[in-house]
Amino acid sequence: MLKGLDPLLTPDLLYTLARMGHGDTIAVVDRNFPAHSVHDHVIRLDGTDVVSAGRAVLGLLPLDTFIPEPIARMEVVGDAAAEPPVQTEFIAAAEEASGRPVAVETVERHAFYARARSAFAVVITGEDRPYGCFLLTKGVLPEFSPER
Repeated sequence: MLKGLDPLLTPDLLYTLARMGHGDTIAVVDRNFPAHSVHDHVIRLDGTDVVSAGRAVLGLLPLDTFIPEPIARMEVVGDAAAEPPVQTEFIAAAEEASGRPVAVETVERHAFYARARSAFAVVITGEDRPYGCFLLTKGVLPEFSPER
């Protein structure tokens, strides 16, 4: 047991986040996502929702500042402009954790699957709301970001 860490951060998830480098991507997805079909490294957080899992991950993972959109969200099929509440909540949590506004890319469902295949890992949650699927690109620690 470690002090000061969100209990959702399992040993496997902590190890994965620590192994990722700048520019690596991790998928944080809902329970409907075909995680085991698209990736060999799947971390299961079945007992939590995607927003809580995102908060835990983003409490440690700096988002990339070298790219325009360090978060990608899955596009709603048939309505590319729609942003379901689960996505709005996740993005708000990401901005809170980052301490800044964060631009978000919208990715068509099958293109999202393809990008998740090349992610460092997939974190699947127990989120039951559809379209709770995100790709997060790891950046550098704030003291090393280009804005400083």
